Amino acid sequence: MGRYLEIRDLEVTYAAADGGTTTAVRRFDLDVDEGEFVSVIGVSGCGKSTLLKVVGDILASSRGAISLHGQRPAELRRAGRIGFVFQEATLLPWLSVERNVAFLAGLAGRAPSAARVAELVALVGLDGFQGRRPHELSGGMQQRAAIARALALEPDLLLMDEPFGALDEITRDRMSEELLKIWAASRVTILFVTHSIPEAAFLSDRVVVMTPRPGTVQRVVEVTLRRPRDRKLKVSDEFMEYVRILQTELYRSMEP
Repeated sequence: MGRYLEIRDLEVTYAAADGGTTTAVRRFDLDVDEGEFVSVIGVSGCGKSTLLKVVGDILASSRGAISLHGQRPAELRRAGRIGFVFQEATLLPWLSVERNVAFLAGLAGRAPSAARVAELVALVGLDGFQGRRPHELSGGMQQRAAIARALALEPDLLLMDEPFGALDEITRDRMSEELLKIWAASRVTILFVTHSIPEAAFLSDRVVVMTPRPGTVQRVVEVTLRRPRDRKLKVSDEFMEYVRILQTELYRSMEP
């Protein structure tokens, strides 16, 4: 373990429709340790997704510095070392699960072996479905395939932007539990954006609460709940206290 992701004085400003400019993120600082699971919460429009896209070198920052284990995000993204999972699975509809899983790593010039693909398919609980097409899978199963596709890159960092936001509550809870099992097995460093306070508390080692736009760090809350975590934890007083703390910080962030 060691400091892995460093974000310093990050600012993201872009042109607005009225001809002016909008600052989405300002003076944002964060350190993430290797193998850590960190979630980011905040009100809509606070810059959570923008933050993730800048870290993943999808958007450019206006100011500040980002370092991943001493390398710039652009270097790692070009090498296919950053995995991204979006709210929609975005699987290629004409490819089977196993071919979807291997697709991005193949584009990066590091096509996984058939054995590795089979291992990842089993890891995300899709063993027996490797030959199916996306339309033959449920929404939760499609997201599992998207996670396996990101892991096939052997990423140094996995960025997840509301990956379960489109799922029903029961499926979302089940997927959160599955994600923790996958994370425990892979120990990949995860930066996870969510609107759900309980989801953030359940998944994370730490939760970053962002202020409204321009988004910066309101508070970083360390979550010391026991691991491994299961659904029984969600009805405990200890868990509900973390939910209360995070909810209080979120409300505080909106105070003038």
